[in-house]
Amino acid sequence: MSQIEEFNEYRTRMNERIMSYDNKVIKRFFNLDTNTYAEGALDVKTKEMLGLVASMVLRCDDCIKYHLGKCFDEGVSDEQVFEVFSIANLVGGSIVIPHFRRAVEYWEELKAQQSAS
Repeated sequence: MSQIEEFNEYRTRMNERIMSYDNKVIKRFFNLDTNTYAEGALDVKTKEMLGLVASMVLRCDDCIKYHLGKCFDEGVSDEQVFEVFSIANLVGGSIVIPHFRRAVEYWEELKAQQSAS
């Protein structure tokens, strides 16, 4: 199983498990997250790139994978994603570099998966 499939399967399974507890606050938080990334004054592509920068600076590998997948789905190019990586590294400093490496690996896997289909 690829790291993309593994990540997506785990995220889906655990989100379903979390929602099964029917906690109003958690459901509202998840809804807020969904609505924040919806089309608005900023397009979805821009919002996902912003989410990717924030995730890299905060050093959340799961968040980075999620936003990389969304950026890929939104048609972000290699040149665009590397500008996003540049901003994240500038803002976050050298501590972001290990996450940057994993982000590049995941981005390349997303592209390889598309090529294989």
